[in-house]
Amino acid sequence: MSEYLTFEEHDTAIPIYIVSGTSLETWLKSLTPIQARWAKDNGFKAGKGETLKLMGASGELSAIAIGLGDNPANSDAPDLWGLAPLATSLPEGKYRLEAEDNPKHLAIGWALAQYKFDRYQGKKNARKATLVLKNDGELKEIKATISAITLVRDLVNTPTCDMGPSHLSTIMKDIAHRHGADFTETVGEDLLRKGYNTIHAVGRAAANQPRLLDMTWGRKDAPRLTLVGKGVCFDTGGLDLKPSSGMRHMKKDMGGAAHTLALAQMIMATGLDVRLRLLIPAVENNISSNAFRPGDIIKTYKGTTVEVDNTDAEGRLVLCDALALASEDDPDLILDFATLTGAARVAMGPAIVPFFTDGDALAQSLAQYSAAENDPIWRMPLYAPYAPDLKSNCADLGNMGSSPFGGAIMAALFLKHFVSKPENWVHFDVFSWNLNNQPGRPQGGEAMGLRAVYSYLKNSFCK
Repeated sequence: MSEYLTFEEHDTAIPIYIVSGTSLETWLKSLTPIQARWAKDNGFKAGKGETLKLMGASGELSAIAIGLGDNPANSDAPDLWGLAPLATSLPEGKYRLEAEDNPKHLAIGWALAQYKFDRYQGKKNARKATLVLKNDGELKEIKATISAITLVRDLVNTPTCDMGPSHLSTIMKDIAHRHGADFTETVGEDLLRKGYNTIHAVGRAAANQPRLLDMTWGRKDAPRLTLVGKGVCFDTGGLDLKPSSGMRHMKKDMGGAAHTLALAQMIMATGLDVRLRLLIPAVENNISSNAFRPGDIIKTYKGTTVEVDNTDAEGRLVLCDALALASEDDPDLILDFATLTGAARVAMGPAIVPFFTDGDALAQSLAQYSAAENDPIWRMPLYAPYAPDLKSNCADLGNMGSSPFGGAIMAALFLKHFVSKPENWVHFDVFSWNLNNQPGRPQGGEAMGLRAVYSYLKNSFCK
């Protein structure tokens, strides 16, 4: 997607004017009399998303205006998608922003607006409206952000026939190779030998063997950051089988893994000074004669025994072994991403990412960067009085709460048990999916909270 941005031929590119209701009259006075008349005759009022094409003396396209509206919502926050309608409607050519000193977010939205998942289609996206920026000061970060969000979309949109645990392994291995990182994986029966019993139990019924993917990068004495991503490449629900409507889009259940791969790629591409570790338990929750069952008791990597109340609560099972392993290194920060609960969507809807942590200062910082990036995440409570509901009569824990309420909180409390320092841990319950088409955000896989988290890491964790 970064091919839709350049720094070449800025002065000859067609200008784009971003006009608000309050600046409309001033802007009209800057035009030629003919252009001003054209704008008025076409009823251009600078409404939100309203566009106007201006012609030159020879009838050529000479400029474009796009409206912000009278009172833009969240006017203090960057508008990532302000140019998205233009990016997909303009003819092929080069365009530049006039009087825009900080085009970073608009540039990212411009490029992402032209995203199309066409891997399985004969007709490819050939349109190329290119945005010309003034300088390359933020080029590395802009390109890294576009590449990361595109990676999440591509991984989540790819069906499981081409995005099973082994495929995820190949992609992570390739990313590691490109950035000089070390990569290892533990596959199949070797998971049992190392004590990763929950990862094996969830994934053993699938032909594509379960595995734990492990990548490290950066100076050994740099601040230690560990990412953990839920890599359930397809979720049937196991023996607690999902209905067909609930299973239809379960290729996206590895959205957490996609987010951590993308975040790791951003960190390495921009050279943040951290000792990075990425752990992805990659499985398919499938059905076969050896599928794990409701009532089974599994001894986790930490040693805690867990009774399986529901095989469709499998994400927390594969994550618990990875989180316990991550805690052994005593990193400065652990971040996990997972498409974990439907309850999170009930609480927050599809666009807001709830997160959980015991670190109050950490949560406040994340909220600040979320607002600064206009990338919505929202803290939810790790409400300790609910924790006893996870107790089992037969094991140390059950993988579900005893009531149907507070499902996202119960899942987070389950994960907290396997983290040694929950004040240095954040759990993100991401949806990873756009339900409908919006400018710049096509229906399908989506990165959520990624820009906010990266901004926090860049500005806070790596000082």
